[in-house]
Amino acid sequence: MKRIAINENGIHMVFEVRCDKVRLVHFSALPLDENTLVRQGEKDLYFPSEIQVTGRNRPSNWHGAKIVETSPGYEMKYLDFRDSRNDTGRKLEWETVHEETGLHLTMHYQFYDGIPVVRSWTEVTNCGTEAQGLEALSSFCLMGLGKEGLIRPDRKLRLSVPHHSWKREMHWNRYSFSDLGLTFTAGSDPEAESTQVFSVSNTGNWSTKEYLPMAYLEDTEAGVSLYWQIEHNGSWHWEISDYEGQYYLELGGPDELHNHWWKQLMPGETFVSVPACIGVETAGMDRAMAALTEYRRRIRRPNRDNEQLSVIFNDYMNCLSGDPTTQKELEMIPKAREAGCEYFVVDCGWYADGAWWDGVGEWLPSEKRFPGGFKEVMDAIRDAGMIPGAWLELEVMGVNCPLGPQCEDDWFFMRHGKRVCDRSRWQLDFRNPKVIEHANHIIDRLVQEYHVGYIKMDYNIEPGIGTDHNADSVGDGMLGHQRAYLKWLDGIFAKYPDLIIENCSSGGLRMDYAMLSRYSIQSTSDQEDYLRYATIAANAPTAVTPEQSAIWSYPLDGASREDAVFNMCNAILMRVHQSGHLAKIPQEQFDRVKEALDYYKTIRHDLKEALPFWPLGLSHFSDTWISLGLKTEKKTYVAVWRRHAATSTVQLPIPHLKGHENVKVTCAYPANDPDTAFAWHAANGTLTATLLCEISARIFELTEE
Repeated sequence: MKRIAINENGIHMVFEVRCDKVRLVHFSALPLDENTLVRQGEKDLYFPSEIQVTGRNRPSNWHGAKIVETSPGYEMKYLDFRDSRNDTGRKLEWETVHEETGLHLTMHYQFYDGIPVVRSWTEVTNCGTEAQGLEALSSFCLMGLGKEGLIRPDRKLRLSVPHHSWKREMHWNRYSFSDLGLTFTAGSDPEAESTQVFSVSNTGNWSTKEYLPMAYLEDTEAGVSLYWQIEHNGSWHWEISDYEGQYYLELGGPDELHNHWWKQLMPGETFVSVPACIGVETAGMDRAMAALTEYRRRIRRPNRDNEQLSVIFNDYMNCLSGDPTTQKELEMIPKAREAGCEYFVVDCGWYADGAWWDGVGEWLPSEKRFPGGFKEVMDAIRDAGMIPGAWLELEVMGVNCPLGPQCEDDWFFMRHGKRVCDRSRWQLDFRNPKVIEHANHIIDRLVQEYHVGYIKMDYNIEPGIGTDHNADSVGDGMLGHQRAYLKWLDGIFAKYPDLIIENCSSGGLRMDYAMLSRYSIQSTSDQEDYLRYATIAANAPTAVTPEQSAIWSYPLDGASREDAVFNMCNAILMRVHQSGHLAKIPQEQFDRVKEALDYYKTIRHDLKEALPFWPLGLSHFSDTWISLGLKTEKKTYVAVWRRHAATSTVQLPIPHLKGHENVKVTCAYPANDPDTAFAWHAANGTLTATLLCEISARIFELTEE
């Protein structure tokens, strides 16, 4: 037996080569305790990868719909190991082979210097003489969850899952394994496997329509946790279940069982799984999310937008609502500039004389809405000192678009010989070079003719399981399209590196780090209730870095001063997505907007490097007090929202400042507010804040002197 121990960035990994097979026996923030390993003969446990090939028999020990002990996954033999370094950090590669089929598997583990995470993916090459049908290929596998300690894993493991839905994004719930049905079948025989699997999957183009592709798992006895994210813009799957008396975690992209994906791998052909990130921690969920924030910044495309954090005005929310005209925009432009906005985005409707939903696809400006030409409005934005932007939904074509009958069927997703249609739109297939040419032409026209510097790229349909045109399966067609779309984005940013493209899919329904490694900014929600938006805003840094999190602030005409402040506090610690009819709101509200944007510009240099924490824990929509903190080397920013709380005072723990006597606290927004009381308690590291109004919010700064 050969053992290789890896200790890197706080991650303890232990591999074994035993009986010509590679085993990942340990992955944790804690060193390996030898006594926790299962050693009964030569059991095939601790699989580092899973691959299922059509026609291959699986052993009889497993039960249920599980991606474990796959074939030839459990039969792969050790071939080679490489340990190297690159610009990112340490890199491990394990190569295995299945002699009968000729399949070569390479498992990649990429470390990131200074961050306790690993990026993992699997590459399979058919070196045999016959085609092989792939049904599943994992990106990361780990067996032995909760193996450390004396308490049974099913009694001490807790899983936090981010539920995600339209206007109800990033709603985290915490479950025991009993809550999930993940208990050992027989207490006297822990090896009696259950048929229960807790799995989270997405099938389709809306990658986050039900869940974020991530989770957080804690061992309450050992004080250690795992967290992960799958980085894919379409179908993905992860699962936890039991096998031979142990719990395992499997992460991957689409598979046949859950996502209708099947791939015919021809001799000489290579397939690569989607990447996944896995991290470890001993300091709790706040620190895990901080590490993910650092990692997300590391894998993201370098761009000017995430350095500058410009203020964006968008004319949709509580404003024009998809009904723009020259007159309306010219009324709004000077007020947006006066408030301090730096980009001005014309949202949906600019390309149609009236109703537009089922006619999109040409993206030509409406002459009725803009009798002097669309360029008149774009030029007015530039003359006001702002950069113009426009809304697009480039991946679809409406069923009544004049271009539709002129396009061949291979422009679109197809199933069973018919164009896939959802909500009166067809899905364009970015594997088609003609579609790429069409998309490039539209972007070129907006940038070169209208000098657009910002595109809000929306996406409002769900084409389902995929396309069977020129594909081995509908899921194969879907995956090919999704990867082609990312490649197209890479080309656009290579041509226009300073162009800002916002990732919007009915708000936040495609909030994944395949997209966000390209896009600089993410729409977090379509939520129109600013009170509920506070929960979404507070939880947003679990999914997206603060500087990529576009949060709507949309003051209401006729609302109170405190309503306006609450609205602005939703956005100040992230990316301000300003809206509201600034030309019509009362002056007092307008002054609060301007004050907020002025203040934002003094702190945004900190936000792009800040790490999140949650003094009151992650927010639920029923919470009456909410808080989000961002910490930097020298300053700590804390947002607090009161939402019909029965009491006016709240205690906000700030753990990293506990014991620090020389902490200066200021109410930064609104500044010098006489109705806000606060005090710092160094001994227990707590900020006490009193907000007198039942609906109110404040931003505090804490500075060590």
